[in-house]
Amino acid sequence: MGLDVGTKTVGVAVTDPLGLTAQPVTVLRRQSLKKDLAALLSLAREREVVTFVVGLPLNMSGDEGPRALATRKFGDALASASGLPVLYQDERLTTVAAERALLEADVSRQRRREVVDQVAATIILQGWLDAQPRSPTA
Repeated sequence: MGLDVGTKTVGVAVTDPLGLTAQPVTVLRRQSLKKDLAALLSLAREREVVTFVVGLPLNMSGDEGPRALATRKFGDALASASGLPVLYQDERLTTVAAERALLEADVSRQRRREVVDQVAATIILQGWLDAQPRSPTA
């Protein structure tokens, strides 16, 4: 499950059964850490998630700033609550890429606001999937 963790929302994406492509799922409105984790754990159980890939908002220099530290804190809480591994994927410019893709698809401004975080989560998860080594098929 790919996550784009923001201060107000969490974009959620999952992979197909073969782990080749990422698809957007939903955007969760942040409420409290406890409620946010409960909602994610419920989705994870429904989708039989085995790993979380969380977008890490690095500075353009590659350094971790306050947002990255807050994201790691959220990831630590998620790992503790779920018992599943939480991995991090550089998410620099994913929201920009998501906005661009939605503009190119001629999605209305209102709809873009509603789905940009789940599209960003999809880009984060797809980037991680693409970086994984694939075993040669026979």
